[in-house]
Amino acid sequence: MKMKIISVVLLSVGLTACAEKEVKPVSDDSGKTVKSDEEWMEQLDEMQYYVTRQKGTERAFTGKYWDHKEVGIYSCVCCGTDLFLSDTKFDSGCGWPSYFKPVNDEVITENRDTSHGMVRTEVVCTKCDAHLGHVFPDGPPPTGLRYCINSASISFRPINVEAKPEKPEE
Repeated sequence: MKMKIISVVLLSVGLTACAEKEVKPVSDDSGKTVKSDEEWMEQLDEMQYYVTRQKGTERAFTGKYWDHKEVGIYSCVCCGTDLFLSDTKFDSGCGWPSYFKPVNDEVITENRDTSHGMVRTEVVCTKCDAHLGHVFPDGPPPTGLRYCINSASISFRPINVEAKPEKPEE
C-alpha cells in the first residue's frame, strides 16, 4: 500500500513538472508555424532574429539582396514560404530589396504600424508571422506598390532557366 502511494505521488509530481513546461507545436491547427523564442534563436542568425522576430530593420544598402539580380524565388527565412518572384523585383533606390507584388495574396499579411512616430503598413509572413518589412503606395505599374523587404528576412532559391534553342540557319 505504501508503495502504491509513493508511485502515485511520484507520478503526479512528474506530470505536474511536464505540465509546467509548455511545449509549442511546430504548427497549430491553422497551419501557422509556431516556435519558441529559443527555437527561433537556434534557427536564425542574430540579424535574422532581430528583423523577423523583433520587428527590426537592417541598414539600407547593407543587405545581401538589395542589389541582387539572379532569376529565382525569394522565400521567408523562418518557414520557407515562397514570397516574391525575381521578375517582380525592381530597383527603387531605397537600399532594400523591393518588389511590386507577392507570389499570391495569401502569403503576406498586412498590419498597421505606428512605431517610430510614423503610420506605415507592416508586412509579415502569413505562415509564421515573421516581420518582413513594409509596403508603400509608390511602386511601379501594374500594382503601384513597393514591398520594401529586409534581406535578413528572406532567402533566395535560383531557378534554372533553360536557354532558348537557337533558330536553325536558313
